[in-house]
Amino acid sequence: MSHIMLSYQWDIQGVVKKVFERLTEDGFPVWMDIEGGMSSNINDSMAFGVDNAIVVIPFMTPKYADSKNCKKELNYADAQNKEIVPIMAEKDYKAVGWLGLITAGLLWIDFRNPGTISTSVVSLEKELQHRCSDLELAKPISTKQAPAPFKGRAFRNSKTGKFLAESGEVKYHQASGSRSTLVLRDNPEATSYWVEERHPSNKEVVFYKNFATNMYLGYDANGDYIYTKSEHYGAEEWNLVAEDTSHNGERAVVIFACYGKRFLAVRNGKLTGVASRDADCVWILE
Repeated sequence: MSHIMLSYQWDIQGVVKKVFERLTEDGFPVWMDIEGGMSSNINDSMAFGVDNAIVVIPFMTPKYADSKNCKKELNYADAQNKEIVPIMAEKDYKAVGWLGLITAGLLWIDFRNPGTISTSVVSLEKELQHRCSDLELAKPISTKQAPAPFKGRAFRNSKTGKFLAESGEVKYHQASGSRSTLVLRDNPEATSYWVEERHPSNKEVVFYKNFATNMYLGYDANGDYIYTKSEHYGAEEWNLVAEDTSHNGERAVVIFACYGKRFLAVRNGKLTGVASRDADCVWILE
């Protein structure tokens, strides 16, 4: 049976055990070495865990990065093209070296604050459901959360509480044809959800296609406006990066337009691109 594999260094075994218990309680098939996953040969155990994994979840800490077995395990997962959902498990730590190389461009889940572990687990479950939408976890697996009515991510601005959505208004652009405008909604709707497509050659770059309209999110730096269009090129390339200063366990991110070199923000009640990160650049993934 396929499973979600928890990869960790033993010093944080207590935290990982809590995550294992919550995920299992909510209906996720989870593999953990001390929960029936360990055989007499550690290499055989690690290979079984990775080979049968839908997703591998590394709990990133300095000691994880220094561990020979953790390195072997995650390198093997990466070589097998397994989905990797990293967890940041220690404050003031940034993955570098081999661990930074494997997890570059991947959105990590915030488990740095022990006091918000319950919120962090909910964030992890949402990310698993999103990342595994085309795999075995597409079925309603959580008994505590109703399945989302729409596929993809919804972006809620942390400062205003409003959701990014298509407006339904179409404008003609001389260079690239028809474009749809974007607005902010008080509540999520079908056009508030965005399906993530990874760049074919750069895993740090993604495209966002609207769930309802199949139009791609873009940013025009010359006119400073955000839009959607039917095809994607350079102006529709984005980076989604975990927001370091948030410690409440929510999936806080910043959204960066690769071509326009601007962060997506809500300023004075309007969508805009800004050159430096500020509080109005933070978005919560729903």
